[in-house]
Amino acid sequence: MATGSDTVVRIITENADRVRGIKMSLLDADAEVAVRARLPRGASLFTGDDFHYVGLIEGDGERHSDALLGAFALVAPHASAAIQALDDGDPAAFRRILGPTEALARHVFAAPTFHYKTGVAFLAWLNGHQQAFSMVGGLHAARSLPHLATLVRLADAAGALEDPELAARRWNTLLALHGVDVPTAVLT
Repeated sequence: MATGSDTVVRIITENADRVRGIKMSLLDADAEVAVRARLPRGASLFTGDDFHYVGLIEGDGERHSDALLGAFALVAPHASAAIQALDDGDPAAFRRILGPTEALARHVFAAPTFHYKTGVAFLAWLNGHQQAFSMVGGLHAARSLPHLATLVRLADAAGALEDPELAARRWNTLLALHGVDVPTAVLT
């Protein structure tokens, strides 16, 4: 009996002239690597694994996954620099730049995964890319204040706060709005 993976690999192999590859977002790096190894040469596996992307993109020396990730909306400058380092043959720099972003991505994409958009919008607001932390349908409230606090810490640790002083002012303003009295400089 054929598995789903067998069927996908067969379809891609039989239609290699028309199929560029497949996107997998199973959050199971081993399953992705197994399918990737079975794809015909020239077919790509586009990873959507927002939990294990560093190792999947770097690959195993023979094959790698191409990035098609929501997580890159959080860390676009890091992703660009890391991919350039990998293209330049510097996997150590790739891991050094992109590695710290995985903890942030895992947190933002934690269950219920649908609410990842709240984290993306929140980080965009902290970084000054939008005027307010407000989303259609009230989705800005889809994640708790403690969840957002962890996001701030992880973004800071990953170097994903483009202007830490602006991020600190905005974060402290949001905390004050919720009645949390904080020291003036939470992020420094």
